[in-house]
Amino acid sequence: MNDRIKADTIIEAKWIIPVEPDNVASTDHAIVISNGIIKDILPVSEAKQRYNPQQTITLNNHALIPGLINLHTHAAMTLLRGLADDLPLMDWLNNHIWPIERQHVNSQFVYDGTKLACAEMIKGGITCFNDMYFFPESGVEAIIASGMRAAIGIVVIDFPTAYASDTDDYLAKGLALRDQYHQHPLLSFCFAPHAPYTVSDEAFNRILTYAEQLNTPIHIHLHESSDEIRINLESTGMRPIERLHQLGLVGPNMIAAHMVHLTEQEIKLVHDYGCNIAHCPSSNLKLANGFAPIPTFLNQGINVGLGTDGAASNNRLDMFEEMRQAALLAKATSGRADILPANQALKMATLNNANALGLGDKIGSLAIGKAADITAISFSDLDLTPCYNPISHLIYTASREHVSHVWVNGKMLLQDGELITLNSRELQHRSEFWYKRIKSTPI
Repeated sequence: MNDRIKADTIIEAKWIIPVEPDNVASTDHAIVISNGIIKDILPVSEAKQRYNPQQTITLNNHALIPGLINLHTHAAMTLLRGLADDLPLMDWLNNHIWPIERQHVNSQFVYDGTKLACAEMIKGGITCFNDMYFFPESGVEAIIASGMRAAIGIVVIDFPTAYASDTDDYLAKGLALRDQYHQHPLLSFCFAPHAPYTVSDEAFNRILTYAEQLNTPIHIHLHESSDEIRINLESTGMRPIERLHQLGLVGPNMIAAHMVHLTEQEIKLVHDYGCNIAHCPSSNLKLANGFAPIPTFLNQGINVGLGTDGAASNNRLDMFEEMRQAALLAKATSGRADILPANQALKMATLNNANALGLGDKIGSLAIGKAADITAISFSDLDLTPCYNPISHLIYTASREHVSHVWVNGKMLLQDGELITLNSRELQHRSEFWYKRIKSTPI
């Protein structure tokens, strides 16, 4: 007994679905955690003999998966959820979202909205997200309070906002924030130019220089709608991705959100230059932007991840929904039921996203030496019985309401469906405050 190895926590589960190796569900296994790192994954019987943990958590009818990663979102926009539904993208942006943002978005809005988003994401099994929004320093405060992991966007947009006045100001503030927090164990950074139609060539050139010097991803909306492509053709004579290619931005550090409308040549360009795609099926559907050619991307070996977009255009920060939508849409648009199987949808929401963020060596799969970012899903409800294949069940049957526990870096953020680090009543109060304030504002 005294020869057993000390450990902080052992989580015993009915299934462990590690993502690496692919399409594996180990039965009656345990994850051993020490100092926030996965120390071992082995059968429960062996774990009991080998380790002496400070605590053991037994989840007899649960599946453990890597914490889900949201590759594209605007967290603070939870406070704009449902504000301007059923509108096309440019009308939605120009006549509703941007006017409201000009009047209301400030550091407190971002802090409150990001906290609300973190609560929703934690409850839905998301442990990490890639954010793009104003006042990121306030977003960082909220994220740290929540205990989540996040990639913070260094936002750049051509027009002045309450956050920054011009390109110099956006970059200076974003880079100062990165300098302050780049050693934080749960934070990383991306340059986040909004879109080709809102960012100048000069700004893109500066972003590229910084991104190459700092080896930092570039996160951008790209080929989201036919209107975006038309605007770029009218203003530059080029389609957006060709313009970015000529500027040198197209490469393995690019995370291109949406990517709905592409030609065969453009898909080849994405493949040849190793770009990453953040597929946002629910947002694409809601804004009527079309169907991204995901089966073609996958057949080409392009790294495709999944994101929710913001709650203003989805209206849920729900990666279970995105996994299911992605799988079903791929089948419908390709006419092939075997396209994008369940294990691949799970990989898109975990390891593919981690690789896009440059974090694949730390998160995205349950592997020895990686961070203990873990989500537990209870299979106890009647609507999840019987279960013949737990991986298939995760994608086609389970939902975020079945998430029971969440850990980030070995720290529990959700226990039996209840938030630990965030106060639901406080979040409800702040949400109501902003609702009343925004509702009373004429657009």
